[in-house]
Amino acid sequence: MTVLVTGGCGYIGAHVVHALHEKGENVVVVDDLSYGKPTRIGNSRLYGMDVADPGAAERLTQIMKDENVDAVIHFAARKQVGESVEKPLWYYQQNINGMLNVLTAMRDAGVKKLVFSSSAATYGEPPVDVVPEDVVPMLPINPYGQTKLFGEWMARACEQPFGIRFCGLRYFNVAGCGPVELEDPAILNLIPMLFDRLKQGKAPAIFGDDYPTPDGTCIRDYIHVSDLADAHVAALDYLDRDEREYDVFNVGTGKGTSVRQIVDEVKKVTGLPFTETVMARRAGDPPQLIGDATRINTVMGWHAQYDVDDIVKSAWEAWQANPEHHIDVATWTQED
Repeated sequence: MTVLVTGGCGYIGAHVVHALHEKGENVVVVDDLSYGKPTRIGNSRLYGMDVADPGAAERLTQIMKDENVDAVIHFAARKQVGESVEKPLWYYQQNINGMLNVLTAMRDAGVKKLVFSSSAATYGEPPVDVVPEDVVPMLPINPYGQTKLFGEWMARACEQPFGIRFCGLRYFNVAGCGPVELEDPAILNLIPMLFDRLKQGKAPAIFGDDYPTPDGTCIRDYIHVSDLADAHVAALDYLDRDEREYDVFNVGTGKGTSVRQIVDEVKKVTGLPFTETVMARRAGDPPQLIGDATRINTVMGWHAQYDVDDIVKSAWEAWQANPEHHIDVATWTQED
């Protein structure tokens, strides 16, 4: 099977490319390299492009035809909640146009299988502690989550007229690292942001400690990126089934960890005696999001293998293996 992975040079995408290679699949990558690195995809052929650009649908169609693509895994999108609040129109342009172009190309090239990188941000602030997939109503509270929910609607609408089989994976907070060379290249997620502050000798920041949670900080379901990669491979296999009752799945552990607990875990794993600082809340952050993973556990037989300790340890090992990021623990001091 040949799988086209949009955004395959990025953090999650590169782990999925690695998992597909491990399975023996042929992989083609499309990426604009705004965050990714071409060295992360092994021997996969790389096409450099922004899938949201005008004319991208035609180029994607040709790539799919030339490479005899059988399935698409679509990651390429903008993903920062706070940025989406500040730049809503750009997020709609990037994420919705990108999805439109991918679906148009699949229709025109006759590609029938799509795994879509959705998000727990589609739920907004659900009225339950652990969120099932069929919670209603779906009320995302930021433009990023809105674009992901609309992407699911777009893919679902294409199933009947074009025969496109769609599976959306709603995941929560992705962290950790598999092979150290696949370290998260962008300082956009919580753990790399903490490490980056430590690299600079500055106090790591907690954004808001006045949420209605036990310790006042946001609670999230943290999923190891290698577990997530395995879920994408399982989703491709699921799309081969003739009978598919569901088209969206949570990918998580069903367990919540607060930001302060993550900070404490970073202290333990790094051994650095830092003191964190508390800053104002970020716009668009719900207090708590934990995913009910029962559906994917039962239907696909997928289960998370790693916990928060594994996540932080693997992220720290990858960070320290990078000469640009390495922190000398013996000489480290925090600035006043």
